[in-house]
Amino acid sequence: MKSFEKLPGGVKFFLATGTLYAAIFFINADFAKKSFVHFSETFLGMLPILAVVFFVMFLSYFFVSPELVKRHLGRDSGAKGYLWATLGAIAISGPPYVLFPILRDLKKHGMKYSLVAVFMNNRNVQPTFLPVIAYYFGTLFTIVFAFYIIVFSLLSGLIIGRLMKE
Repeated sequence: MKSFEKLPGGVKFFLATGTLYAAIFFINADFAKKSFVHFSETFLGMLPILAVVFFVMFLSYFFVSPELVKRHLGRDSGAKGYLWATLGAIAISGPPYVLFPILRDLKKHGMKYSLVAVFMNNRNVQPTFLPVIAYYFGTLFTIVFAFYIIVFSLLSGLIIGRLMKE
């Protein structure tokens, strides 16, 4: 058991998932097969997106230095960091599984937790969705909604920053 405890979390998750699939296979083989086929199709559909993510991460190692991240998103970034995190989140659209690895790398390079929180909250203000929201709920609602998300993302970032002792 000690050797299992030393395994990385991802390997443990993979083994647990495989064990669960095996157990379900013995209980209901047809369901397990359908589930595995669905998983495989989803995974294969994600591969091109993941390739783009890894390519962007690869490029970031060449063009985004830790000094650049620290200057714009680090401890001494101040209001400028909050502005960059807000604008970056609004400008960049994508599913979380694409953005989380990139945010993790930025965090490793010196991005503050407070700015990660601001970024993650402001992902919900997407220029591509704003017209759709306005269509269904009205322009006033859309403006107030986006404003509140931005304001409360800043508040959330400040709270996270204090809790994480930045």
